[in-house]
Amino acid sequence: MPKVKTKSSAKKRFRFTATGKIKRHHAYHSHILTKKTKKQKRNLCGATLVDGCDKKQVREMLGLR
Repeated sequence: MPKVKTKSSAKKRFRFTATGKIKRHHAYHSHILTKKTKKQKRNLCGATLVDGCDKKQVREMLGLR
């Protein structure tokens, strides 16, 4: 049986917490920032957790079953 390859893009985008949850960064914080409010930009920086309905898909991209 061949090895399961991980998606290189997923390796760079997701990290695990100590309890096994998956962290991700917010989107829409890299460009076109002039029309976004300070509050919106502040809330987009930093990390958050992957939603429950997406966990299975992310784990498969990372090569975990």
